[in-house]
Order: sequence, then structure tokens, then C-alpha cells
Amino acid sequence: MGKQLEQGDIDALFAAAGANAATQTAAEGESAPLETYNFSRAGQISNEQMRAISTVNDLFARNLMHTLGAWLRTPLRIKLVAGEQLPFKEFLERLSIHTFVCSLRLEPLGAVGLLELEFAISSPIVDVLLGGVGEAWSVRELTDIEEAILTSVVQLAVQELNLAWQSVGLEFVLEKRETDAAVARMMTPGERTLCVSFEARMPEAQGVINLCLPAVVLNAILRRLIAEGDRPRRRSKEAHMQIRNLLGQVSMGTLLQLPQMRLRASDVAALVPGTVLRLPVPKTASAELRVGKLHLGSAYPVRTGEHRGAQIEVDFVGGHVAQSLNGQADNVVLSVN
Repeated sequence: MGKQLEQGDIDALFAAAGANAATQTAAEGESAPLETYNFSRAGQISNEQMRAISTVNDLFARNLMHTLGAWLRTPLRIKLVAGEQLPFKEFLERLSIHTFVCSLRLEPLGAVGLLELEFAISSPIVDVLLGGVGEAWSVRELTDIEEAILTSVVQLAVQELNLAWQSVGLEFVLEKRETDAAVARMMTPGERTLCVSFEARMPEAQGVINLCLPAVVLNAILRRLIAEGDRPRRRSKEAHMQIRNLLGQVSMGTLLQLPQMRLRASDVAALVPGTVLRLPVPKTASAELRVGKLHLGSAYPVRTGEHRGAQIEVDFVGGHVAQSLNGQADNVVLSVN
């Protein structure tokens, strides 16, 4: 017959089981300490990640400045001025009236970002492309032609974004221009975003270009970006030789320019083929050597056998020039001092 437990025995068994469970939990806690997780910090970007983002966006700003400036054929300056994390509702509050906002799809994340061109810079760009001087207009709705022109500008910016972010596998795909109501529905008001601002300056106007990305979906990409930035980059010997060979094939215009002198107009007018015009320059005077319109050194007249030439004195130290340049009539003997 089984033993019958009293109430005191049952309480003792439960107390012993509870003590064993507490001991086991304490032992596990020593091996793997627990940390309190704050869900309100989800999507928070660290300082290290912000530095990596700034490096990429600096590259994007420089590339866009050169590409867009060459397309507009006007002086253009674009630089990164700010990068911050803020709720999406604060980004919406900063949008100006009649601003040009396009949605960008972020692949392979499947998320959506926004690219904004303020009217203060978008209208001068359109004015230049339509033949104007690049002045800002009064705030108004854009016509279909003006909107098509700005869409081409955004496509150019998206190409530069892809070049800047391609090292981490992030691709930007332009979707379309969005209305104010559509922009407000892109994300929830409290969603944390990464807002990057670029200042664009033209001779007659200046404005801001804003890039808004959802911060929470960028964490994996940003970790890859930091790892890519920490990886040492070494240029192979073969690449170094290839660069030297390509540079060796570059041709540059070279000019020997005599010092300024005064000549009689009658002597110049009397010139005919075969005439020798004596120049009022001492034979020891040097000419100026210009390469690519830049001053490189001085040249002195010399003779090598039956040939006339010029001895070059280059102004830099440590160069090595040991070849002859054959012209149509004479050789030019080069020596570096």
C-alpha cells in the first residue's frame, strides 16, 4: 500500500523543487548575462554606422556634382551637410510646398525610400536646361514638361546612388513622383528614418536635396558596409604596372615659348619664304617650356651635329628624362637638372 503524504510533506517537496530551479537559473545567468532590450531603440543607427554612411554619401555628392554639373554646363557645388535619425513625421513636417519628391525602391530589402529636390534648386535646374541662366522661380505647380525634365535629373542622381552603394549590394530603383498625400502614406509616422541632406549651389540659386531611408531595414546593409570599409585594400603590382603603361600612352601638347620682344612692323611685313629674321634676343636667353598650358621649365638653344635643338631644364627635382623627341626638322635633347 502506497505511502500517504501529509500536507507538510507536500509543501516541503514544492519548496525543494523551487530552490533547485532558482539555483539552475542563477548558474545559466552567470554563463550568459541577460541585457534589458529597449524596443523604442529598434532601428537606431550607431555612431560607427553613421560614419560609414557619411563616407558613402560624400562619394555620392562628389560624383553627382561632377556628373550633373557637366550635364547642365554650369558651375555646380553639392556637398553633404547633415545626416540624422528622426521619425518619419518630422521628415514630413520639413517638406516645403510644391517640392519634387520621388519614391525609390531599395533592393533587395524590399523597402521604399524618398528623394526630395527643393523647389529652390529644382526650378533653377529646369531653367538652365530650358536655356535660361538658372534663376529660381516663384513657387508654383510644375508643368508636364518641367516634371519630365526633373525626372531625368532624379534618374541621374539614382545612377550615382547605385555607384556609391554598390559595394554593399544595395540598389536604388526609381519608381515615380509622389503627391503629398502619397508621401504621407509611405511609412508610419513614428517609424525611425535616416535623413541625409545635401546642399546644392548654382551661380544664381541654392537649395537642398534630401534622401530619406527607413533606418530599421538598413542594419544588415550597414554592418556589411562597416566590414567592407575595415577591409584593407592593396593595389596589386600588376595593377600598378598597368596604370603606368596607360599613363605612358597619354599625349600632351608641348610648346617652347620665347620671351616677349619688340619687332618692327616693316620687318614683319617684309617676310617672304626663305627670309631669316634676326630676333633681338641674346643667344643665352632661355625659352619657356609649357606642357598642357602649364609651365614646366626653361629651354636653351643647342646644336647636336647637323641638328638644332633645345636643352630643357625642368623645374622639379628627381625626374628622369632620357629620351629624344623627334620633331619634323630637328631633335630636342632633354636633360633634367
